[in-house]
Formats: sequence, structure tokens, C-alpha cells
Amino acid sequence: MSHAHSHDDLPRPPLYMIGALMVLTVILAGLGGLGIMPREAVPEVARAEAGTSATASRTLFFRDEADGGILIVDAASDETITRYAPGTGGFIRSTMRSLVHHRRLQGIGAVTPFTLTRWNDGGLTLADPETGRSVELVSFGRDNEATFGELLGETT
Repeated sequence: MSHAHSHDDLPRPPLYMIGALMVLTVILAGLGGLGIMPREAVPEVARAEAGTSATASRTLFFRDEADGGILIVDAASDETITRYAPGTGGFIRSTMRSLVHHRRLQGIGAVTPFTLTRWNDGGLTLADPETGRSVELVSFGRDNEATFGELLGETT
């Protein structure tokens, strides 16, 4: 039994197209890295250019409880908005873990509240004024966005 292998039957044009696509990908990535092409949209800049304004805003503390629950508190009134029992509120938990992780990396504590803002273009943003990071919640789907919208008193 022979183990000889031959590629004589492979058509060349598709191989050339794959090679060209790879080269184009590397070029476009390089242009983004050099700043010739913008790498990402900056929501704050896009909103300013479009004249978008806030329609509702609330500052919030997210506090871990000893039993694993999360308490969400209005920073202005110190009033409890809601509580998520252990094992519930998965989207809120994962979103907050990401933002809190960046605070910890920079040695920032939980003194400053997060800001939740609804925009007149329908956007919903959770921002951390300490790190400058923000999460555009509409990009995670309507159900996940609505979870945070409820913290502004919105109903679905």
C-alpha cells in the first residue's frame, strides 16, 4: 500500500483567493494598529457628534452580601433598589464583575458609584467614572438591557 500524496488536482484560483484574503486581513489589521483607520467607535464621541442627550440617569452601588447575594443601592438616597439572591441576576453579576475587575487592577475601591444612563437615541450605558470604562448595554440584547433598565424604573 502506497502512502504517496499528491496535490496536483487542487485548483489554483481558490488558493490564490485565500492567499489574497490573508494578505488583505494583515494589511487592514496593520492600518488599524497604526491609527490610519479607526479601531473602534467611541460612544461618547459619537453621542456628542449626534447631539444625543441623557433622558434618565442614576448613580448606583452594587454591594456583595455575605450569602452571595447582590444588593443594588441608589447612591443619592442610599435606598435599596433591588436585591439579587445567590445564583440569580447572572447578566448583572457578569457585567459588574468586569467593571469591578478593572477597578481592582488600578487599586480603586468601591467608594464611587457607577452611573446608569438612558439616552434619547434609545441607548443604555453603565459607566464607571473612576476607570473611564463603560458598557453599552443595548449590544447584549433587549432582555439583558431591560434588566438594567428596571434599575431606572423602566418597565418591560
